[in-house]
Amino acid sequence: MIDLGGKTAIVTGASTGIGFGIAAALLQAGCRVAICARSAEKLQAAAERLGNNDHGVLAVQADVSSETDVQRLFRETLDVLGSPDILVNNAGAFDGGPVDTLTLSAWNNVVGACLTGAFLCTREAFGVMKAKGRGRILNIGSISAQRPRLNSAAYTAAKFGVQGLTQATALEGRQWGICVSCLHPGNVFVERRENSGLKSDEEPMMPVESIVHAAMTMLTMPDHVNFLEAIVLPNEQLYVGRG
Repeated sequence: MIDLGGKTAIVTGASTGIGFGIAAALLQAGCRVAICARSAEKLQAAAERLGNNDHGVLAVQADVSSETDVQRLFRETLDVLGSPDILVNNAGAFDGGPVDTLTLSAWNNVVGACLTGAFLCTREAFGVMKAKGRGRILNIGSISAQRPRLNSAAYTAAKFGVQGLTQATALEGRQWGICVSCLHPGNVFVERRENSGLKSDEEPMMPVESIVHAAMTMLTMPDHVNFLEAIVLPNEQLYVGRG
């Protein structure tokens, strides 16, 4: 059994789906976990499912694209749970459409949630982890970072950026004992896919647990080992040559 007793983790975008699953697994492994999301209602429901403060859970409503929100997230985590040893940058957003009709607000929403949020949280985490001489950051990317879908300019660009941010910060973190890695999921059957009516949601899917298992493997490598990048997808999902 994985033992992360005594460690503190922050998981962004943790009210549902992959983020919630990773937060639950970290708790089960003995971590104290701070979760955040933009929706206060969904965040509170997630915290109740995880056991609230009695079980080492801190819920902080935050928009990770906001510098002040991210600073508050880290400050409250430090005050209540202790300095973070683990950061999971999972928060994201998707807004598609042809590039010639894509609005700037839609672009900023996606890039802000997926990429700017990962940068702001990583920056705060580095400040804490450098002082400790260790730490682990896991960015949740997407296979869209390598195989774009049609009409996904904002999401694809953001996830390519997350992959680049991972490699740049992995390089910076080496001398401080900070491991930064990226997990690229394929199709995952999360709540928003239920009865969505979208053709893409009729493709082969894998359960959230599959990604959680991969994430926990990456997060629990020995301190001197970095599992830099992984791609996990349903065996039947198109990847090479997908349209």
